[in-house]
Amino acid sequence: MATATTQAGMRLTQYAHGGGCACKIPPGELEEVVAGLTGRGPAGGGAADLLVGLDSGDDAAVVRLPGGPGALAVVATADFFTPVVDDPYDWGRIAAANALSDVYAMGGTPLVAVNLLAWPREVLPFELAREVLRGGLDIAAEAGCHVGGGHSVDDPEPKYGMAVTGVADPERLLRNDTGRPGVPLSLTKPLGLGVLNNRHKATGEVFPEAVAAMVGLNRDAAAAALAAGAVCATDVTGFGLLGHVFKMARASGVTAVIDVSAVPFLDGAAAAAREGFVSGGTRRNLAWVAPHTDFGSADELTRLLLADAQTSGGLLVAGEVPGAPVVGELVARREHPLVLR
Repeated sequence: MATATTQAGMRLTQYAHGGGCACKIPPGELEEVVAGLTGRGPAGGGAADLLVGLDSGDDAAVVRLPGGPGALAVVATADFFTPVVDDPYDWGRIAAANALSDVYAMGGTPLVAVNLLAWPREVLPFELAREVLRGGLDIAAEAGCHVGGGHSVDDPEPKYGMAVTGVADPERLLRNDTGRPGVPLSLTKPLGLGVLNNRHKATGEVFPEAVAAMVGLNRDAAAAALAAGAVCATDVTGFGLLGHVFKMARASGVTAVIDVSAVPFLDGAAAAAREGFVSGGTRRNLAWVAPHTDFGSADELTRLLLADAQTSGGLLVAGEVPGAPVVGELVARREHPLVLR
């Protein structure tokens, strides 16, 4: 197994307490912080309508532009995190793909992004920061999204991401609160990114399949979901599959039934989990959903893998997506909003 190296012989993951989306504030704590802080229009009214705000904890904010029928909506998001891999170029690509994913998860098209960079300027050489930014620029170019500068700060820990603005058809959004009973659930990327990234941080082992998954854009999956008539989706990132499907089921007033045997995993993910490479974020995800979940016969290892904190994961779509496995279905609300079978 290859190990990580950089031009300067430094392992970026060793300069951060967490890694990737696993360093998010735990979902339960975050919900307490933002409780009651729902989206508000400008004082005295405004020319644009907020279609998606904080209410359902969706992936991005969406504002309808004025102009009557045919007017577009603006999709806005921001996402950044500490190094998830040691290679700076790959970290930049992963962080950019992850930020762009929020726009795709709403059914939108990204137009312009600005960089968000925090850098320990007296500890890590700027040549590494340049590689991070180059990686982000290359992924944005692949997405057809302009990068128009950004903002940087001197920080004890390196962090990178993007604020992204896109557009969408306000009548054809993908939201997390529009799920309906009788609809299948499709997952467009395999799980296991969290445990493999944690193993990478601990050992230096490189997992090319995981990197390839994380740098992959969710553009085509979103387009396929829209073409199939889907109206409900979310991306699977730091709260794990269980956390994100729970948010979807709760917001939609339904129960999500997950077929555990149908969920795809990256090679080596189960072994990494068995060997203890499970992040604190993953364990917090599981603790958050546990009171709302009927776990059936799923053992602890399976539960942790399903709650694994993903970085730049795939889309969870309420509907069938060509080429993506169906991992469950939405049904009428039961005692628990989340059921494993």
